[in-house]
Amino acid sequence: MVSRKLMGVWAVLDFLLLAAGAVTIALSIVWRAPNTLMNMVLSPADLTAGMILGIALLITFAISVVAVVQKNHVTMGFVVLNYALLIDAIGIVIIGTFVWFFTLQERANFHTLWLEATRETRIKLQDQLRCCGYFNATDQVEIGGAFCQSPEFVSGLLTNLTTNFCVTPITSFADMTLNNVYGFMAVVLCLLLASLCVIKKKQEDERFKKIDAKRGGRGFV
Repeated sequence: MVSRKLMGVWAVLDFLLLAAGAVTIALSIVWRAPNTLMNMVLSPADLTAGMILGIALLITFAISVVAVVQKNHVTMGFVVLNYALLIDAIGIVIIGTFVWFFTLQERANFHTLWLEATRETRIKLQDQLRCCGYFNATDQVEIGGAFCQSPEFVSGLLTNLTTNFCVTPITSFADMTLNNVYGFMAVVLCLLLASLCVIKKKQEDERFKKIDAKRGGRGFV
């Protein structure tokens, strides 16, 4: 019989899988709301990919429930679960690869988005992040709004290149948001390993039962 400790670890990881799927779907919905900074960091395609990943994780959780309620000697449910986890892992790798590729030139990529944004959008970002211009005070700075009120005020920001311009706040927020996708991989891989251990233990129990049956039910003593 599979030990309670092993099944306890498996159950915790399975719950984390459920939580990951639910959180991914929730954030994919919430982050579609109008938010100037979030809308710059995450495109509709990114949010759609997150929604698909969240649904896949919840489907995998449903498979895990079916697998765990099967009889002790039946391992097919866990086998299907492991294939589903592999598919989830591949999806996370694909999404993570796109994120990683984007972050290779993150500052330049967001600079392009900054230049493509409307004047109103740039003013909102400057007010929200309390910065003026992207790389410096002459890089597509927008005079107006609550923070960058005048050219004289903007000129006075030239003494601090790391906090008074928008490149650092934008990329820092993007790193915090985009890099969280890798946390899902740890949950998926750990649950996969735990499921493999459960399968192995079930197979051992069944083999010992068959040996015991051949010996007339007397056991090994």
